[in-house]
Amino acid sequence: MFKILTRNKIADCGLNELPKENFSISDNEKSPDAIMLRSYVLPEEELTSGLLAIGRAGAGTNNIPVDACAEKGIVVFNTPGANANGVKEIVITGLLLASRDIVGGINWSQSLVGSTGVAKAVEKGKAEFVGPEISGKKLGVIGLGAIGVLVANACRSLGMSVVGYDPFISVDAAWGLSRGVRKAPDLDSLLAECDYISLHVPVNKDTKGMFNKEMFAKCKKGMRIVNSARAELVEDAALLAAIDDGTVFCYVTDFPTENMLGHKRIVPIPHLGASTPESEDNCATMAAAQLREYLMHGNIKNSVNFPNCELPYSGKKRICVIHRNLPKVINPVTTILGERGINIDNMVMKSSGDFAYVIIDVDCPKLDGMEEEISKMNNIINVRVI
Repeated sequence: MFKILTRNKIADCGLNELPKENFSISDNEKSPDAIMLRSYVLPEEELTSGLLAIGRAGAGTNNIPVDACAEKGIVVFNTPGANANGVKEIVITGLLLASRDIVGGINWSQSLVGSTGVAKAVEKGKAEFVGPEISGKKLGVIGLGAIGVLVANACRSLGMSVVGYDPFISVDAAWGLSRGVRKAPDLDSLLAECDYISLHVPVNKDTKGMFNKEMFAKCKKGMRIVNSARAELVEDAALLAAIDDGTVFCYVTDFPTENMLGHKRIVPIPHLGASTPESEDNCATMAAAQLREYLMHGNIKNSVNFPNCELPYSGKKRICVIHRNLPKVINPVTTILGERGINIDNMVMKSSGDFAYVIIDVDCPKLDGMEEEISKMNNIINVRVI
């Protein structure tokens, strides 16, 4: 029986992916095999002994100590694409809010409460909130993952000219991209020609603060930015300066900070991108399914700290080993199997960065003591026999 600790409310459709005969689910489990969470900030001290995996019902994992998990052999999963449609809709909303001063117009209209002749006042005052249509304008989409592709395709359908930039675009994403989306040769050229920018990249050491003073200097004058990715991609001071000098006409963000509030040309949205019942259901279902497959069969898909590694489950004994990505680490494992006369039926090994993972199916009904023996070998982080 696998014990699951929930650190946020997880949609029932997701928890139903964990059959009751194999899983117990609680919000106060003291020694869990896995944790499911959404936005809960997981402290490193909660990485208890015996914890095998963490399922994040969402794409971002900034709330999880991912590197510490890797060192302990704890696989961290996320759910890329599960909330993509919800975020896409917020981006399209953001483009319209950035283009036409709808928020300003609404707030002004609300200020007319108690006035007489409202219809006449509206007709006279609407000129203050005029803005251009997005059709026929050029949109630059930075990051062409699951969300970026949906945004690019949808905006093409709305009549925009779309330019995409992503040096790490996957084959699957490329297949899903509309033929009408043009590829930018580099980021500088995209910034120089686009009227609107939509951000869809993760925060890491290369992207944190990427929109800084130098980046804004490369932008087309009067451009508009929609940031539905992460606040840390944009330096607050540089943005405010770019708004003041006219480089940025409007900034719409789903991640407002203290400096963003109260500014006429900034539209702060309270992180509503994935706040739809459909997105929450999709993320919960995907996260639970990934945890189930790893705990029961050892397969890894959509991990942020270990490589994807899958082998169809045959029902035979399976040895799963997380280890350092160094030469000859697995040789002693296969040697032991050979010495015991155990035949390897199937095997797959994948590596990523400093870590690697191997799944070995064997023709042997019993592997008594094998976990303990392998765990004592050099550069082995975690071993499970399923």
